[in-house]
Amino acid sequence: MRNWLLPEYIEDVLPAEALRMEQLRRRLLDLFHVYGYQYVIPPMLEYMESLITGAGHDLDLATFKVVDQLTGRLMGVRADMTPQAARIDAHLLNHQGVTRLCYAGSVLRTKPDGLAQTREPLQLGAELFGHAGVESDIEVQSLMIVALKTIGISQIHIDLSHVGIFESLVQAGNINSSLEQALHAALQGKDQSAVTKLASDLEYTTREALIALTKLNGDSAILETAKKVLPNTPAIQAALVSLVQVSQALEALNVTVSFDLSELRGYHYHSGMVFAAYAKGYKGPLALGGRYDEVGEAFGRARPATGFSLDLRGVVTALSPASLPKVILAPAIIDVALQSKITELRNSGQVVVQALPNTQCSMDELNCDRQLVLKSGAWQVEAITN
Repeated sequence: MRNWLLPEYIEDVLPAEALRMEQLRRRLLDLFHVYGYQYVIPPMLEYMESLITGAGHDLDLATFKVVDQLTGRLMGVRADMTPQAARIDAHLLNHQGVTRLCYAGSVLRTKPDGLAQTREPLQLGAELFGHAGVESDIEVQSLMIVALKTIGISQIHIDLSHVGIFESLVQAGNINSSLEQALHAALQGKDQSAVTKLASDLEYTTREALIALTKLNGDSAILETAKKVLPNTPAIQAALVSLVQVSQALEALNVTVSFDLSELRGYHYHSGMVFAAYAKGYKGPLALGGRYDEVGEAFGRARPATGFSLDLRGVVTALSPASLPKVILAPAIIDVALQSKITELRNSGQVVVQALPNTQCSMDELNCDRQLVLKSGAWQVEAITN
C-alpha cells in the first residue's frame, strides 16, 4: 500500500502555487475590506439542517456527511459558505440595516467541479444582506469584476439571467412541481424540442413564452425581443428592466455583457438575478452569484440578499506558471552585524535564508541568486556567479 497517495481529486498545493494563492487571497480580502465587507470565518462542520437549509437538493448531494460522536446528530463538511454567511447575518449579527460580509476558506465537495476539477475548492466570496434593489445587485457584480481584475484576469464577460421570469411563468400557468422540474431541466439543457413537448398541454401564452426562453440568449437586443414575446406581467417586466439597468452599469467597467434567459442555475435557491463571469482562456465560469432573498427565513429572519463567490484555486489555473521569489543566502556563522543585516533585509521584504552548519547548500533548491558577503568590514549583498 502506498501511504502517500491522496484520494481522487484531492491535491496538495506546492510552494510556488501556494504562495501565489495566499498572496491573492490577502489582496482580495483587503479589497473586500475597503468596500466595507466584514470578514467572517464560519466553521468547517455544522449540523446538516443548518448547512443546506434553503440551499436545495444539489448542495445536499455535494456535502460530505459525518455523525457527531458527541450528540449522535448528522453533521456535514461545508460544501458552500454562502448559507453559512446567511446564517451569521440572520441569527448572530441580527443587524437591522445593510450588512456586508466576506469569507475565504476551503470547502469540500463529494464530486469534483469547477475550473480546477477538485473536490476541495478555495472559496472566496462577498454577500450583501438587507437591500432588495437593483443597486445592491450592481454593487456586488461590480465588486466581482474588480476582484477578477485584481487577480489578473482581463477581457471579462458577464452572463446575466433572472430566475423570476421562469418562476412567474410557472405561477401563471399553474404548473405542478413535477412538470416544473422537467421544464427546468429542459431549459437548462437548451432543449427546445423537449420544452415544446412538455408544455404542449399548457395555456397558449405560457407555452409560447416557455418555448421563447430557449431562444432568448445573446446581446442587449434580446431584452427588447423578450419584452415583445413574454407576457406583459409586472414581475416579468420588472425583471427585464433590472437586467437592463445592471448591464448598463457593468458595461461602464469595460466588460462585455450577454443574456441567457433560460439559465436557471440555483433555481429554488436563487430568487432573482443570477450571473456568471467568464474570460478568455477559461473553459468555465470564473465566478458565480445571484440574488437569494428567502434563504435567511430558515434561520428566523428572511432578508434580501445577493452575493458572489469564486474558487481561487480554479481561477489561478489559467494564469502563467507560478514561481517562488529569489532568495539571499547568508553564511552559517554567528555574527551580530550579520544578524542585523539579515533583519534589515527581511524587514524590507527580502527573503533571506541562513545556511546551517555542516550542510551542503544547493543554490537551485534554495532558489538563491544572491549572497551576503563581508567586504571592508560590512555585510553586502552580491550576485551569485556560476
